[in-house]
Amino acid sequence: MELFDRVMEYAGRPIRTALEVGAGTGKATRLFARRGIAVTATEPDGDMLAELRKHVPARVRTVRAAFEDLRPGESYGLVYAAAALHWTNPEGRWSRTAALLEPGGVFASFGGPVQPADPAVEEAVRAARAPFLESDGVPSPDGTPPEHDMQWPGTELQRSEWFTDVRQSMIGRRLTMSARDYIGQLSTISAYLILPASEQEQVFRQIMRVLPETVEIAADITLHLARRRYAQ
Repeated sequence: MELFDRVMEYAGRPIRTALEVGAGTGKATRLFARRGIAVTATEPDGDMLAELRKHVPARVRTVRAAFEDLRPGESYGLVYAAAALHWTNPEGRWSRTAALLEPGGVFASFGGPVQPADPAVEEAVRAARAPFLESDGVPSPDGTPPEHDMQWPGTELQRSEWFTDVRQSMIGRRLTMSARDYIGQLSTISAYLILPASEQEQVFRQIMRVLPETVEIAADITLHLARRRYAQ
């Protein structure tokens, strides 16, 4: 996959070990583990971790822990987060990340909105969720306006004393999925997760009613990369 190749090209050397922050159900875990990297997948939610364990290779080490509970000890060639970094505590985020990386090691964060490619379907979804959510996007945690060239977390990484060579790139993706699978995708998004359970059920039911049987999806990935400084 292009995402894996870009991370490896940026690293410029073999990566043998990786730590995943907020692994969820393990989509990104599988991407890296199947390419021969020894992945330690961390996830604070027990149900998510149980689901992850069903779908990843047995060699993946799984740990039930929030990012803030991880203690420096073992260091990794790569630390990465797939649409999970905004859940972490900003206080000490980058010093903690740096402590988990080998000098010269790579940090990667990637994700992006998943939305219908057809503007008419997107508008119907927006109208269906409006009574419950104004938007299902993730606001920039540091307030960076969407028109800026460098977006979060690249903006924070550029300011951090621990990291250098910060890069941002986009990987275009178009997917086709069933309406039910699209609802399943929405159910992993933080804007929906923080709704009360009864409202979650209602909004998903409303959205399901306006979806075609098959949904064309725009799912571009924004990738941020940075390198742990050698001397600190």
